[in-house]
Amino acid sequence: MRKFALSDEILLNIEKPARYIGNEVNMVVKDPAKVDIRTVFCFPDVYDIGMSHLGMQILCHQFNLRDDVYCERVFSPWPDLHQIMKEQQIPLFALETQDPIREFDWVLMTLQYEMCYPNILQILDLGQIPLKSCERGESDPIIIGGGPCTYNPEPIADFFDIIYIGEGETVYDELLNLYKRHKKSGHYSRSAFLREVSHIPGLYVPSLYEVKYHEDGTIASFSPLYEDVPRTIQRQVVEDLSALVYPDKPLVPFIKITQDRVVLEIQRGCIRGCRFCQAGMIYRPLRERDLEFLKEKAYAMLMSTGQEEISLSSLSSSDYSQLEELLNYLIDEFKTQHVNISLPSLRIDNFSLDVMSKVQDIKKSSLTFAPEAGSQRLRDVINKGLTEEDILHGAGLAFDGGWQKVKLYFMLGQPTETVEDMQEIAELAEKIAERYYEIPKEQRHGKCQITVSTSFFVPKPFTPFQWTPICTKEDFLERAHIVNESIRSQLNRKSIRYNWHEADVTLIEGILARGDRRLSDALIRVYEKGGIFAAWSDFFEDEMWQEAFRETGIDTDFYTVRKRGEEEVFPWDFIDIGVTKQFLWNEWQKAQRGEVTPNCRQRCSGCGAMKYKGGVCYENTH
Repeated sequence: MRKFALSDEILLNIEKPARYIGNEVNMVVKDPAKVDIRTVFCFPDVYDIGMSHLGMQILCHQFNLRDDVYCERVFSPWPDLHQIMKEQQIPLFALETQDPIREFDWVLMTLQYEMCYPNILQILDLGQIPLKSCERGESDPIIIGGGPCTYNPEPIADFFDIIYIGEGETVYDELLNLYKRHKKSGHYSRSAFLREVSHIPGLYVPSLYEVKYHEDGTIASFSPLYEDVPRTIQRQVVEDLSALVYPDKPLVPFIKITQDRVVLEIQRGCIRGCRFCQAGMIYRPLRERDLEFLKEKAYAMLMSTGQEEISLSSLSSSDYSQLEELLNYLIDEFKTQHVNISLPSLRIDNFSLDVMSKVQDIKKSSLTFAPEAGSQRLRDVINKGLTEEDILHGAGLAFDGGWQKVKLYFMLGQPTETVEDMQEIAELAEKIAERYYEIPKEQRHGKCQITVSTSFFVPKPFTPFQWTPICTKEDFLERAHIVNESIRSQLNRKSIRYNWHEADVTLIEGILARGDRRLSDALIRVYEKGGIFAAWSDFFEDEMWQEAFRETGIDTDFYTVRKRGEEEVFPWDFIDIGVTKQFLWNEWQKAQRGEVTPNCRQRCSGCGAMKYKGGVCYENTH
């Protein structure tokens, strides 16, 4: 009989107890006594979000293929359980065995968004593990971080023993083997192990580096403490995605999660080169999975889970060269089983709409466009590669095909943005509404519904916009006000709805995105004040963050509104992602001139990603 870390009384008095009991369909069961290394994979957010993350499923599957390793899972307890665990001193536990995570060899965390940083500390605190790596002893687990936020790991560097830079399928086996050798040597030393870890490509050990600052607060130097520790960390990249392991039997939760479907990753990377997009730079070059591989995995996952929907995952699904063949296979193979096919990140054209008519529920849910900017001038600045003609043509095709709802996503506060650019957001929405009402009344499906959503722009590391300041809160809100007033002045305003993101959350995200090691004590202060689940608007409290910054002497303007020069050393400059800093600077200069850079299939722009010897960089060289 399975043991449970929580009593029946606790489980009956918290929200969604199924988040904490494990034992889902396809859960891996091993005898912990028969493995050499116990690891626990953590997503520092609630179960419902974390279980939707494909990377966790891939890495847990990869680890558990090894007979000498058992990889379990842990998520952030929701505030109701958090309080009980603190009051009753119940240690945070893994779902599979319900054992305390402090008893494991490794705790691995994936960091997908900056606002989850206080939850890192929640995991460590509830796990009864010292928050800072310098405070941990020989018996404490090794804490490892990975994911997109680690491309600037410095704000959270003090909390991790190792930070993995790059794609997780590459050097984890080497790291596991090294740890196993150290453990079996009989005289394991945490410091000696970490020193040797630093020699493995892609693995950054923050405690082995020293940062010095100029009087103005900028970085004077970032250097290793020892000669054998590398000065630069090389991002790890998989050249052949079809040679990788991929879960045939994904976990099936007992409760509804955010993405309650089978996920099939069809490619990594992107050819588009949008200048605001970090993912488009850090995952270069575009690499596709083989069609037969995808067919095999799609069939296996749907059969092993009983799921009724499969999502084709990528940054830009339309750029997958064999998309039509894959979709035809899925439609033909699963048409009798009523499997719905989800196609995020599609460019709306004749082919896409024809496909969606075949694969989506006949209800015709809303279509999504992401112009990101209202005017063509600003779309050229950000290198979006989407014209107004493309948008109106796509919307027209959708309306003619029976759709009536359109979602439009924009960003406010991007470099060079003018009042006219903001007003053109409303004008573009109006033109789309006008296109709908060109359809004869008897052929329409009710009123047209256009939802305009604006987020506020955050400059991210390893993008051409990493040099630009971020707007102030007042400036962001003024821009949203301009868009709102412009929409209210449109003829078809009753068909257009407008909502915008929280400006104060955006500014905190901006501080954390480009911050340095001096932020770690402020993050601890935020956690101590109760700042968990900051990514959730119900729990975010701006004043809590501002207090923490004041108490730890942080000048927030230094990280937000300050201009940066070409020669400034950034906290993340020690990482080599393949794309060169010179390329990013050149793109920043082109952005200010409004010049467009062709996508990778049109012409190579010499970004540096060709060093990885694969993907789109080599498509036309054979």
